Amino acid sequence: MAYDHLLASRIEIILKELQPPELVTKKMFGGICYLTQGNIACGVLQDKLIIRVGKPAYLETLAKSGTSPFDITGRPMTGWVFVKPPEFESDEELHAWVLQGVEFALALPKK
Repeated sequence: MAYDHLLASRIEIILKELQPPELVTKKMFGGICYLTQGNIACGVLQDKLIIRVGKPAYLETLAKSGTSPFDITGRPMTGWVFVKPPEFESDEELHAWVLQGVEFALALPKK
């Protein structure tokens, strides 16, 4: 299992509700990612949530419980975080994380 399929299904339900434009699901980083207008918003790798928060919110987000730098190569990607369970156990918690990623991705120039 490269990624938690149940978590991916939960994210897809939230994304259907949010209806971001030009939503694409793509296998990346050994997991799965969700892009809107060509920009990654969020994803799943193993049992962790990937959220793109941007540089301005990066340090503030890392101060939250259960977060860590998104690092799969030995060089953390600034502006991206891993969120570990149980920080998205409830649907409300997961919705808030996914919404943060979608809002950031939509603020970027369309690719």
